[in-house]
Amino acid sequence: MENRNPGTPLDLEWVAATRINRPAVERRVASLPGRRSVKKDWQAAWLLRAISCMDLTTLSGDDTPGNVRRLCAKARQPVRQDILDALEIPKLTVGAVCVYHDMIAPAVEALAGSGIPVAAVSTGFPAGLSPFHLRVAEIKESVKAGAQEIDIVLSRRKVLLQDWQGIYDEVRAFREACGDAHLKTILATGELGTLTNVARASLVCMMAGADFIKTSTGKEPTNATLGNSLIMARQIRDFHERTGHVVGFKPAGGIRTAKQSLDGLILMKEELGVAWTKPDRYRIGASSLLSDIERQLEHHVTGRYSAYNRHPMA
Repeated sequence: MENRNPGTPLDLEWVAATRINRPAVERRVASLPGRRSVKKDWQAAWLLRAISCMDLTTLSGDDTPGNVRRLCAKARQPVRQDILDALEIPKLTVGAVCVYHDMIAPAVEALAGSGIPVAAVSTGFPAGLSPFHLRVAEIKESVKAGAQEIDIVLSRRKVLLQDWQGIYDEVRAFREACGDAHLKTILATGELGTLTNVARASLVCMMAGADFIKTSTGKEPTNATLGNSLIMARQIRDFHERTGHVVGFKPAGGIRTAKQSLDGLILMKEELGVAWTKPDRYRIGASSLLSDIERQLEHHVTGRYSAYNRHPMA
């Protein structure tokens, strides 16, 4: 992101005035997939853009340095070279690689010289229920280890209790602990109860200095949806119009098909403009998605669909 979001003082009147009309959101979302589509060369270009915005992610209990190194190799070369050559694309990389704290070191080593940042999930991911001082310390340790982006988990309890001052203070402290690293706040939208809560939590996090707001941990029953993405994108737009500060957006969890990635990019372009379809302002939290996009690109080049084993993740 070219400019950090410095945040603003907490404006509780603005927060209280923020409300969401669910039927209007549902109508807008229902109209999007059928009303907008891209084909042929344009579709290939948009799919390549989606790859450049991906945070390739591995957050498994059995992660090993070897697994992470292979994922980083995929991040450096996300699409087979013969496909890139056919599309006349000289170079393509993903937006970042996202790992747990103890896998930061092998990821940093494997990505050295690539320009691809390492993102680390933090603050007691995915529940965010560890003691506050330990969550702050975890951020500092991850930054010290080389993480350039920190994905923190919002306290859902504080959102459900409408404790906006508590949310603001917490995220502000996390922002300070990040130092020069970018802060991405995970709202866990599927656990916030109402769409109005999603909108208000998005706004408070941006006021507190979040550089990105992110839908989900990927561990909730409901993760990224077009409805939540629409709400969060419009809060980003309102915040930018009022303050001039730029905040990025990251849908995460449940985005598995090339079509879904295109729907997300179209939503960003229509709601926020072309600038929010680039990796400094837009990320997609996914890994399995990449294989489907590669298959679509190979079909575009050869006219034939290939098996998934021709596009391994690692």
